[in-house]
Amino acid sequence: MEWLTDPQVWLALVTLTALEIVLGIDNIIFISIQAGKLPVHQQEKARLVGLGLAMFIRIVLLFSLAWLMGLTAPLFSILNNEISGRDLILICGGLFLLWKSTMEIHEKLEGEEGHASAKGGITFASVIIQILMLDIVFSLDSIITALGMANRVGVMVAAVVVAVFFMMLFSGKISAFVDRHPTIKMLALSFLILIGVALIGDGFDMHIPKGYIYFAMAFSVIVEMLNLRMRRQGAPVKLHQPYVAEQSEGQDK
Repeated sequence: MEWLTDPQVWLALVTLTALEIVLGIDNIIFISIQAGKLPVHQQEKARLVGLGLAMFIRIVLLFSLAWLMGLTAPLFSILNNEISGRDLILICGGLFLLWKSTMEIHEKLEGEEGHASAKGGITFASVIIQILMLDIVFSLDSIITALGMANRVGVMVAAVVVAVFFMMLFSGKISAFVDRHPTIKMLALSFLILIGVALIGDGFDMHIPKGYIYFAMAFSVIVEMLNLRMRRQGAPVKLHQPYVAEQSEGQDK
């Protein structure tokens, strides 16, 4: 237990926790948007289950270090570019994000209002499965970063647990804010497209520094906050919703 009195261990824990929270922003955005497709009474449950799965996957990966490091071994080459198991996961995850975000933008702007209420096409299980798929991709990126910053599995697990509980605490407020402001939701979907491109680039060894991505996201949010502040009196754009309000209220009862 001597590590408890080691200041370097505590510094690594604080630094890694902060990094895990930052890296979890894209995870929260995706989970919030996916949970928003469900009836109101299921949304909070979906967010908590999604973040709980993210924590579970990260911890499992941390205790599977040998397998995780094996994912970096080349499997085949494309145009003199070696592709590993990790690269395949990142590329597939990036393509899924591009497809999902584009379809979501189309549904919000061009889709049919209340189509899920009429057809029952969106289920809790289908949303959780999609969140799980992206949790694996986001967790892989997060854990590989953690491996480069700390050499104690206990410290890494503690950082993951603290970061996920922090995200659980604020995910509801983030989701509610995104739902109240249609332009923020479109901006969040654009962020997912940006993240998808970055994942594909990482898969092909064309690394885009994370700082550039987070700067672009932060700058866009700041500009939109200024827009919202200056245009409070105007009515926001009405996005199409998969569930109509009457259906959600009826299900709550």
